[in-house]
Amino acid sequence: MNKKVYPDLNEVLYTEVLANGLTVFILPKRGFHKTYGLFSTNYGSIDNEFGYQGEKRKKVPDGIAHFLEHKMFEKKEGDIFQEFGRLGASANAFTSFTKTSYLFSATDHIQENLLTLLDFVQAPYFTPETVEKEKGIIGQEIQMYQDDPDWRLFFGLLQNLYPKHPLHIDIAGTVDSIDKITAADLYESYQTFYHPSNMILFVVGNIDPQETMSWIKENQVAKTFPEIRQIKRYFPQETSEDIVSYSSATMPVSRPKAVLGVKGFEENLPEGNKEQLRFRTAINLLLQLLLGDTSKNYLRLYQAGIIDDSFGFEFLLDRSFYLADFSSDTERPEEFFAEIEQIILNFANEKEVNEENLARLKKKMLGRYFQSLNSLEYIANQFTQDLFGQLTLFDVPEIIHSIQLQDCLDAGQRLLQKEAIAKFYLRSEKEV
Repeated sequence: MNKKVYPDLNEVLYTEVLANGLTVFILPKRGFHKTYGLFSTNYGSIDNEFGYQGEKRKKVPDGIAHFLEHKMFEKKEGDIFQEFGRLGASANAFTSFTKTSYLFSATDHIQENLLTLLDFVQAPYFTPETVEKEKGIIGQEIQMYQDDPDWRLFFGLLQNLYPKHPLHIDIAGTVDSIDKITAADLYESYQTFYHPSNMILFVVGNIDPQETMSWIKENQVAKTFPEIRQIKRYFPQETSEDIVSYSSATMPVSRPKAVLGVKGFEENLPEGNKEQLRFRTAINLLLQLLLGDTSKNYLRLYQAGIIDDSFGFEFLLDRSFYLADFSSDTERPEEFFAEIEQIILNFANEKEVNEENLARLKKKMLGRYFQSLNSLEYIANQFTQDLFGQLTLFDVPEIIHSIQLQDCLDAGQRLLQKEAIAKFYLRSEKEV
């Protein structure tokens, strides 16, 4: 095992890539009662067109990654949740745009729970009958999200920013798309993306790293996997001309909602894992300088009634896409859009974008970071999200310290461009 010590954080991370390609991370945390295990594949909702290098590409129905996540818990012998419950563990899973993760948390029977996690994820079981049964369940889940105004707002924006890219499609797919899914589709997607070489196992808790690694190795060496093959994913090419600048929809909401988004273009993304992590950090700091809850812009817009305490923004950087979005409940959408656009496009001239405010926000960001490390749940859920090549969650403080004002300005130049902006408005039925 490779051992990396983070003396400033009092953390030691153990890493090893097994013979079958599985990357294992183990983080011992003395004094904690719970242990978390997270088994994650680099496969999400956007990966609906793929193939092996040199072979014909395949297109599968939208929502299949999420459908597969649901079906993995059902085995011929019964429901895996019951097995985790028998072992005193809590289990869950989630699918994002680019990843599918399975996890457990427990205070004892750690070895049994860890092996259960590995075994059930590495033993798919689908039949035409169980697949058909699941379609009704997931169809209800899709409808539930369609009834969620914030969900509709976000995907309305994505539809405008990424009209061709599968990012704009609901993670769960549509009722029509999941109706096309077969057991054969599930097995094909599973065999492609659930190979150990495309997966990461992360274990954190009051554990012995050598002992834990021996459990994992013994489990993996007893299984047979296909040879490692290179997966090729296909995404449509998009330009600024494809962006839909504005659209709207109507829902029975008490207050209208507005969101403005900025699409990042691949050619403007810095090269290299470290530079991309620095870019993400610099953009987050710049947006806090411009519109954070302690900024003058935020206070002015709030006092004017253009935004309320629902206002928020985020920056997403992931495989094949990156974007920023700004949203709020507001009955004055035109003013909201005009103000946010003015602020972000003129970021270089904003007086609050200065060295003093940046130093304060860096301290605030570091404070939140260190506080979050007290939660094993946060570490477990965030670790795979913060992997940038060899850089991990524990390299973030060094990156924050390194950011200078010019880094924020350079990052803003890369992202905040007028031709990259789209707007979506969710109006109340009362307005119609």
